[in-house]
Amino acid sequence: MALARDFKETVKERAARDPAFAKAMLDEAATAFLNGEPHVARLILRDLVNASVGFEELASETNRPSKSLHRMLSEKGNPSMDNLAAIFGAVRKRLGVAFEARAVEAA
Repeated sequence: MALARDFKETVKERAARDPAFAKAMLDEAATAFLNGEPHVARLILRDLVNASVGFEELASETNRPSKSLHRMLSEKGNPSMDNLAAIFGAVRKRLGVAFEARAVEAA
């Protein structure tokens, strides 16, 4: 009988032990947001927060209630730009990442 692991748990463990993977997740979340896919960005951020900062510490760093942060990063969440910037900022700081935006011409 094959062993099955929960996908989210696998991603969480990998992001927690592999800084390059965690940074790639943050890059993917930012890219999804900038490409008009905020629902995808929220879900990636949620998994990344679980793996890196944790919601309680994120609440402390952003001065927002943990429960509100959970709702913001849910599938139907709707964080304001200020809240999203605070979340990205806290995760970025934890991972030691700087963002750089570049315009790329569409084909």
